[in-house]
Amino acid sequence: MTRTTAPRLRTLLLLLLAVTGALLAGAGPASAHAALTGSDPAQGVVVDKAPDQVSLTFSEQVAMNGDSLRVLDPTGKRVDVGKPSNISGTTYAVQLKSGLRDGTYTVAYQVVSADSHPVAGAYTFSVGAPSLTTVSVSGQSAGGGVVGWLYGLGRYASYAGFTVLVGGAAFVLACWQRGSGVRAVQRLVVGGWLTLTTATLWLLLLRGSYTTSGAVGDILDLDLLGTALQTKTGAALVSRLLLLAAAALFIAVLFGAYDKREDREDEEKRDLTFGLAVGGTVVAAGLAASWAMAEHASTGLQPGIAMPVDVIHLLAVAVWLGGLVALLVALYRAPADAPVESAAVRRFSRLAFGSVIALVATGVYQSWRQLGSWTAFTGTRYGQLLLVKIGLVLLLVILAWFSRRWTARLADTAATTDTAAIAPEQVEVPEQAEVRVSAKAHVTAPAAAGDSKRAAQLSRQRAAMDTARQKRLRDADPQRFGLRRSVLAEAGVAVVLLAVATLLTQTEPGRTEEEAKAASSASSSSSSSSSSSSSSAGALTLDMSFDTGGTDGKGVVRLDVDPARVGGNALRVSVQRPNGRAFDIPEVKVALTLDAKKIGPLPVTPDHVSTGHWAASDVQIPMAGEWTIAVTVRTSDIDQATVSKNAQIG
Repeated sequence: MTRTTAPRLRTLLLLLLAVTGALLAGAGPASAHAALTGSDPAQGVVVDKAPDQVSLTFSEQVAMNGDSLRVLDPTGKRVDVGKPSNISGTTYAVQLKSGLRDGTYTVAYQVVSADSHPVAGAYTFSVGAPSLTTVSVSGQSAGGGVVGWLYGLGRYASYAGFTVLVGGAAFVLACWQRGSGVRAVQRLVVGGWLTLTTATLWLLLLRGSYTTSGAVGDILDLDLLGTALQTKTGAALVSRLLLLAAAALFIAVLFGAYDKREDREDEEKRDLTFGLAVGGTVVAAGLAASWAMAEHASTGLQPGIAMPVDVIHLLAVAVWLGGLVALLVALYRAPADAPVESAAVRRFSRLAFGSVIALVATGVYQSWRQLGSWTAFTGTRYGQLLLVKIGLVLLLVILAWFSRRWTARLADTAATTDTAAIAPEQVEVPEQAEVRVSAKAHVTAPAAAGDSKRAAQLSRQRAAMDTARQKRLRDADPQRFGLRRSVLAEAGVAVVLLAVATLLTQTEPGRTEEEAKAASSASSSSSSSSSSSSSSAGALTLDMSFDTGGTDGKGVVRLDVDPARVGGNALRVSVQRPNGRAFDIPEVKVALTLDAKKIGPLPVTPDHVSTGHWAASDVQIPMAGEWTIAVTVRTSDIDQATVSKNAQIG
């Protein structure tokens, strides 16, 4: 049993690293938590007169600097002047130079949302008529790359450190006060403190590059660090460091003065326990608040309620999962002469049950606040991750039930186990007596000769053998063995749960995503209405949804035919994601067919003019009638789809 302890703990550590790496590698850039819900000029629109300014409307307040909003002409030169300004609510604008010539202009933005996450994107509009542009914005993103991966790793480490620090200390104070003198438990709690402190400094150092350029070379830029310190997130990280200094004092008292008071009934120790509990709770709540004040809870619906609820949620997670890790360490690494008692396991079981109740209550509120509808559970990435988290919590509860059963069995056989542990020390079998007599003979002789060093060595060997025998007897207990296995399984699931929870904090809330989709749909409807009006004057606009079945294979293709009459026509094609944002695909082809006259299909291959936009000029329509317009979109080497609609031309 003792030989398998280290491999099992190493396996758990490898699981932690593997899950973290897999989730962070698949996470990509941090999802935008502030969504673009409107713009003027709108995406893809063609205006007759050059606008005086460009304005963007987001789903929440954002932070901007002088380069957060840029407008580029077809050659890639900036045509915006001055700094962006907040003109109303969540709408921001930048002024443009006068006398802009006709062509396609690119609007690129990179801001920081109110919940601390970087948001980037781009779109195009045209003045007079679309044109070719040298600007490429297909790779416009924020929070990705190496810096984004490192920042995500730092976030996971900070959550893990907080969980182990708070949960381990709570386990010692509330469940197993003798554990304050166990070296393995001390190392666990101190390791949690070191991990959280290191991760906080790491996040503070990365913050500037993470929210701006994303370049590794900018990590040590002191100007960016100074700018980061002036933000809400920077203030939260600094306050966390100050609270960690108080946490260091708490740990010193817990494993120092507190451990030296061996008598649990001593009134002075009870007072110290109460003081540590109150002080520890205040520090832990402050650390949890450093997340609540800077992330999801601090913005959106009911922030005054959401932030305290988030603090309770984080504390419940830490007490449950961190206490579970502390229990696992106690079961595997506690010395043979001071094993964790079944009473301590029962106390933790009750503490964990209360934490689960708090976790469920606060989780229900947070789910309602972040999702807003049942459809968001399956229709948004946040909802899908939340379903995974709920499933993991349920699995943990089931495993905890098995642990409670093993605990009850351990308590029932505690007296028998204690007797079995004591008996070998009190009863000497003949062989043992021979060994003892031999040992005494060996000790007496050296002692008579003044060789006390040999006697001390034999005494240490005998003590080590007694300790090993007690540990073997303890580990042979099937009830304790079963409890160890169930708690180890719980800890493994907890590692995955913590990784999913970290990923949730980097994902756009379902409510925000659905609001952005609704705003995009409204904008599309408004644009369609405008296009319909134009259609009566001669222009034609068709919207067609497609699904190629591959990765990133869903979207909407919009086709404009102007003036939609016999003779030469201008044809424009735009491709958008389901959320309304333009994106590039490898190939777009158009075919026109007049079935009534058996004309066609007439192929048209438009030229790529900007991100998500293609155009063709002088497309000849030979005859008036109801034409079938088919558009083939290819999203990868093998994934493509053809969609079509009928339209009256001429």
